Amino acid sequence: MKCPYCGKPDSKVINSRDLPEAIRRRRQCLSCHRRFTTYERLDLSTLMVVKRDGRREEFDRRKLFEGIRKACHKRPIAVEQIEDLVSHVESELNGLGVPEVESQRIGEMVMSRLRLLDDIAYVRFASVYRRFQDVDSLMAEVEEFKEWKRRRAEDQAQLALPV
Repeated sequence: MKCPYCGKPDSKVINSRDLPEAIRRRRQCLSCHRRFTTYERLDLSTLMVVKRDGRREEFDRRKLFEGIRKACHKRPIAVEQIEDLVSHVESELNGLGVPEVESQRIGEMVMSRLRLLDDIAYVRFASVYRRFQDVDSLMAEVEEFKEWKRRRAEDQAQLALPV
């Protein structure tokens, strides 16, 4: 494993931790002694994403991560939370057992998880994903989201009632 700081190929594993879809390893470079983290994932068969215009491209975890990271920019969301969200979506996609999935389905999966994580990140992601043409369509999405939050709060309040 090459050190991302000095580029030397020698490092030692300091700590290793199993995650649901990967192995997280803390490493230390034997040359510059700086520490860095790597993730080892099982490379499953290639999942193809069918884009809106019909093009097909390989599923790219980094591309999904970057899209979510942009939606979460300057929000109180840790990188680990974004990584966890991406891992859940990727795991769900792999669990489908299909060779292709439409990009709209991936977007819906992300939005359902972002909705629980952060209101602003959800609206930002939805605005790009749903391609709002005007302020009215954006406002309609916000109103629908507010209604979803109200129903969710009611459901949680009912669950909390003593029997």
